[in-house]
Amino acid sequence: MISLKPGDSVVGASLSTDKDELIFVTDDAQLLRFQADAVRPQGRGAAGMAGIKVADGAKAIFFTSIKPSKDTVVLTAANNSDSLGAVDSGSAKISLLTEFPPKGRATGGVRAQKFIRDENQLYFAFVGNSPILVSGSSGKPLEVESKPAKRDASGTPLASTIVSAGSN
Repeated sequence: MISLKPGDSVVGASLSTDKDELIFVTDDAQLLRFQADAVRPQGRGAAGMAGIKVADGAKAIFFTSIKPSKDTVVLTAANNSDSLGAVDSGSAKISLLTEFPPKGRATGGVRAQKFIRDENQLYFAFVGNSPILVSGSSGKPLEVESKPAKRDASGTPLASTIVSAGSN
């Protein structure tokens, strides 16, 4: 479908209209949002488009195309990259998407979560309309503080590692 260079990977794919916003989140807690009409259509031989400018050693962990509303929120979860997957559930928070200023594509994002204690990475991110439903590593619903926090605030401790999230 597209050309990938060695080391590249697909983080997400979506159909978009010019009225949508494209949103990227990186593991170093950067979020970038910009209008979809800033991207020209891609053909079969395309290699994708310039999205977020990623810092050395960082990687994109989430992408979506969404028509934002006043109920659109950002869920982020952080832990330590040296810990075993489900052993360090870390912390999470929800912020209103309106807390994140739009920027131009192919630029760096803005901080999406402040790392605390031994945290040094976002391991999960999701953007959708509130309420967001979250499941933990046990497969059961996981409670996450639903009161929106500032975009660059730290998270609250989690009882389990987040493995999936969704919204209506």
